[in-house]
Amino acid sequence: MRILLLSDIHSNLEALQACLAEAPPHDVVVNLGDIVGYGASPNEVIESSRQLGKLFVRGNHDKAACGLMEVTDFNPVAGMAALWTRDQLTPENLEWLRLLPQGPIQVDEALDAQFVHGSPIDEDEYLVTMRDAQEPLTYSSVALTFFGHTHVQGGFCKNSEKGVMQPVYRSRDQRDICELKLDRETQYLINPGSVGQPRDSDWRAAFAMFDTEVYAISFYRVPYDVQRAQQRILDANLPHRLAQRLAVGR
Repeated sequence: MRILLLSDIHSNLEALQACLAEAPPHDVVVNLGDIVGYGASPNEVIESSRQLGKLFVRGNHDKAACGLMEVTDFNPVAGMAALWTRDQLTPENLEWLRLLPQGPIQVDEALDAQFVHGSPIDEDEYLVTMRDAQEPLTYSSVALTFFGHTHVQGGFCKNSEKGVMQPVYRSRDQRDICELKLDRETQYLINPGSVGQPRDSDWRAAFAMFDTEVYAISFYRVPYDVQRAQQRILDANLPHRLAQRLAVGR
């Protein structure tokens, strides 16, 4: 089975369309949350995401946009975008967001894998460093945990000298793939990266593909029409910072 992993689209329609255009054939799509927030195309991104399948976990921006959590814990820019998104959503899409499940979820009982937004312990927890990853790796006995939330592509592994997984690419402005063969005896936390707002200093949209047969993860980066995504944000009178950061991947 080939699983297409999408996360943190954040209402960036141009980035999502570019990822889907470049994604190789796959059997199922799993969305790791934060479908909305920050960007200016929430309804279009939700509708496109719904057409891809039914496997989702909710993100913190999804919860904020549909009123399941307050924006008081968000920074002012993120909070403003969440409230703007709430006002833009159609009643159907608003209700759909409210019904998104909390992770972890499973795709196949035969596959020793789980899918979350933040971590298997706390759906809103950030796993940024190896220290952050130690508790989830100890807490969970599941071999593979796929997570999002940090907007940083890569991950962590247990019982390994290095501990940190980081894809290496040949270019900074073209379509790129980095394939890593996984060890079936090692426990992993893997982040496919953010489709719509990367924060690893690479502006290109990010996603990943997991092949259960060969037991390998392929990380992808694809260029997209950043200027169009930025213009949508400016036209919506959202904070300029949300447009500016797309060009630098921060």
